[in-house]
Formats: sequence, structure tokens, C-alpha cells
Amino acid sequence: MAKCNPWLLCCFVVVCLTCVVSLVCVWVASLEGGRCSSGSFRRAAVSADSHRCSDIGRIMLQQGGSAVDGAIAALLCTSVVNPQSMGIGGGSIVTIRNKTGGVQVYNFRETVPRSFKPNLLNDCFKDARINIGSQWIGVPGELRGYEAIHKRYGKLPWAKLFEPTVKLARAGLPVSELYLARLLNHPLVKGLVENSPLCSLQILCKNNTVLSKGDILKFTKLADTMETIAEWGADAFYMGKIGQDLIQDIEAAGGTLKMEDLKSYQVREQDAWTVPLGDFQMHLPPPPAGGALLGFILKLMKEFSLTPNSLDGDHKIQMYHHFIEALKFANGQKRTIRDSFLRKGQSAHHLIDSSFISRIKKMISSNRTHDNHYYNVTPSSDHVGTTHVSVLDEDGLAVSATSTINQVFGGAMYSPKTGIILNNELSDFCGRADTVSTGEQPPSSMTPVILESKSGELFVIGGSGGSLIPTAVASSIIHHLWLGRNLKDAIAAPIVFVDSKNNVNFEPGFDESVKNGLLGLGHKEGDWKFFLNVVSAVKKEKGCIVAESDKRKMGVASGY
Repeated sequence: MAKCNPWLLCCFVVVCLTCVVSLVCVWVASLEGGRCSSGSFRRAAVSADSHRCSDIGRIMLQQGGSAVDGAIAALLCTSVVNPQSMGIGGGSIVTIRNKTGGVQVYNFRETVPRSFKPNLLNDCFKDARINIGSQWIGVPGELRGYEAIHKRYGKLPWAKLFEPTVKLARAGLPVSELYLARLLNHPLVKGLVENSPLCSLQILCKNNTVLSKGDILKFTKLADTMETIAEWGADAFYMGKIGQDLIQDIEAAGGTLKMEDLKSYQVREQDAWTVPLGDFQMHLPPPPAGGALLGFILKLMKEFSLTPNSLDGDHKIQMYHHFIEALKFANGQKRTIRDSFLRKGQSAHHLIDSSFISRIKKMISSNRTHDNHYYNVTPSSDHVGTTHVSVLDEDGLAVSATSTINQVFGGAMYSPKTGIILNNELSDFCGRADTVSTGEQPPSSMTPVILESKSGELFVIGGSGGSLIPTAVASSIIHHLWLGRNLKDAIAAPIVFVDSKNNVNFEPGFDESVKNGLLGLGHKEGDWKFFLNVVSAVKKEKGCIVAESDKRKMGVASGY
């Protein structure tokens, strides 16, 4: 056998050691590069409009739950922490992207009952006042929707999702910790609550005055109701004693809902619409959701080739001018948003058609605006409401969920036997329709969307604020994807809101020089005072998750 040359052996050892060292260096570098920045997460995140509810959603994920489990738990929590926004007496629209990339929309918004008040739309207010009265109550879909998405995607037991909120509702929480404390002190809300059963039954009042600092908010009867639903499922609401008690309370208030309305409620599952936005594809809910309007606004704005330089000097005025014009044209298209599930041929799909976008772009002047008839605007009323939750779990399941009882406290309709705050959803037809039909869902501004890039980025986003939802969500997406702002700053950026009369309203803190430049182009300033536009978002990029909850509602995201 030939002897090994010592010199060659030494060289071989040196080469091997060099390779090993190189591999170790590459591995260490990859670990360093894989570290997520402070405030971001590696595995999963929940963004609700309160820290407490984001935490509850995150705990469900850490206990082995899916993004759907986290979303349901966070929404149930929100019904107690922000009861003015949503609850099990309302409805939701949820966009879900599964692990293989398929995107479905689960629509369980409220519907028109079989029997409703003749000439209902004659009762509509022509301004931003809250529509009060049992005639506005739609058939709630919230719990049937939770049931449907939990059966499809849930991992934890149904009852477990209710446990944190049942404890919270029964034990109570200090009003001083809640955004609700600010809201109850607003004269409009204070007057509404103090003249409703929510006050006379001492739910949101103490000594016939709204709760204030030092008071504890409890929902004891609601805790009992949720506990029963946790044990017996959604049928306890739609077919059982809870539903019967709820209907009795509604009938006592003069409402028209019947048990047959609850028993026959069905969740709608539809394919999401997909809109290309450069490197991203945006998946949105079809009508009667507001997704088509959001898609229209963003596709139109994409035509103006926005970059971070669009925020400089006169470029910023021009950018906002184009944005306002897009919002005005969107206002002119609101009446095309109807329940396409029942009203065949009214899909509003033209709003995301490239030829329509091109035609509208040509109608936008760079140095002036126009009268309302130019945009086909029919003045109606604006309002605020809703909540949103965005969730991304470890397995890549993404959930974008917007939920509502419509206007503040659903017009303050309360069921004493069940503890449920009901919706006034049928008032969403006001100014947006000339007729209503049994089983129809009203048109909505709700836009729970999911975006994904060619490189694998996932962006889950949506908002609350009623009429302000499309402008708030569009603004956040534009500032983040095209203007180069981080997600926190993109959401925090003061918005412009074009109201239903096409007046332009500037959120406090909006750039004064830009505002003056826009008014110089002929835009008319409005007097809107309720900037309750709240956006919640989760984004995964390069293995790291950034989650942001809007500070306008004291929101804080949670993850791990």
C-alpha cells in the first residue's frame, strides 16, 4: 500500500477546516440576518383594536389554535371591550387565505327579515344622526359565521374560544382602561345611551348617568348567554331558548324579527375577487361588501406611479389631489354596490375592470376639481362603526375579519333577557338603495382584505369607521407599499375623508400646507368631526411578522 504524503495530508486537513469554518460563518450570518427587528414577531400575530383582545387572540394561537380560533376569540373579547362596535347581535365579513394560497370570503352580515316595516326607507335620516328603533334590526349572522369558519379551520374546542370573554364579562373591567370611556363622554353618545335601556337597566350607566372613571363595566347577562352558547353551540342562539328570549325582547320593542328568521339564516361562502396591484395581488370581498370600492381606488391610484418622492413638496399636493378625485368617483359608484347574491346582474365588477379605470383616469384633471354631477354623486348620510381583526398563524393561515352592529351601540337596541346589544344594520340601505328585499344584505363599506406578493409576502389588513373604512385602508396601503413608510407610520398618517356630499374633510394633524394647496384647487372643505378610522394589520416579510393596531382606538397588537 502506498504511503500517504504528509504534505498532501496537511493540505487536505487545512482545506477541510477552511470549509467547515466557512460553513459555520454562513450559518451564523444566516441566523443574524434572520433576526427580526424589535417589536416584530417570528411565528404569529394578532392585531385587534385593543391590547386585551389582541392578547386573548395570541393566547389561543400559543395554545395550538389556528388563526380562525384567534380571530373568533379576539372578536368575542371586543364585544365586551368595545361593545359600541360589534357583538353577537351583529354580523361580519371574513376573508381567509388557506395554507395552499386559496382565498375564500365568509359573509355573515345581517339580512332583511321576512317581515319588515312598509316604506322602511322613509324613516331614514338625511344627515349623520343615528337611526334609532327596532325597525332597523337585521337578522344577526355573527354566531352562525363563527360556527362555519370554526368547523372549517378551527383547532381548539369551540367552548375554549368563549372562556376568556365569559370571565371578562362577568368579572368586569375598569372603564378608565377602555376607549369606551372617551366615547361615553361625547354628547351625542351620552345622550343616546342615557335615553336607552342600556342606561335604565344599569348596563352602561350608574345612577342613570353613563359610567365614568372608577366605575366597573360588567355584562353579567351576556356572560350567561355566552356560556350557554359555548356549551351548546350556535344552535342555542338560532334554534333554542336564547333565540326565543331574544325574539320576545325584539317583539316587545316593536320589531319584526321572528324565530323563522333566525332558523333560516345561512352563511355565504364565496371566492374572493383578486385585483393586481403591481408586485401584489389583493384579495377582497365581493359586493355588498366595500371591497370593490377599495379595489377601484387602489387600481386608479396605481396608475399615477407613486413613489416616496410623491411626498415631496408640490408632488404631495398633486398626489392627494388625485387621491381625493379617486374618492369622489368612488362616491359616485356607491349605489352600484348591492347584494349581488340576490340581485343578479348587479355585481359592480366594472369597478375593478382595467378599461373602466382607464376611462376614469382620463376624467381626472391635474389642476381642478368638479361639481358633484361630474362624479354622479347622490348625496346620502355618513356614519361610523365596526371593528377589525387581522391574524396570521404559524401555519400560514391568514384571517382578515371585519365585524359590526353598525352605528354606535347599534342604535342602543338591547335585549334584557339575553344581554345582547342588537344591530341597526338595515339603516345601511339609507341613501344607498331605493328598495329592500327579504334576505338581502345592505351595502357596506367593510373591506377585510389580504395581499400577497410574488416574493411570498403576506399583508392582512382592514379597518373600522363606517364610511371612513375605504379611505383609511386605502391610505394605509398606499403609504406603506408605494410611499415607503413603515406600517406603523402608514396607519398613523392623518387621512382625508371625502364625505357623501363630496366635501373634503381633513383629520387633525393633516399637513396644513397640503390642505391649503388642495383647497386652492377648488376642493370644498367639510365639517366632519368623527375621525374614528381605525386600521389593524399584520404583515409577514422575510420570515418576520410586523403587526400594528391603530392608536386612534388605543389599540396594541400581540404576537410571539
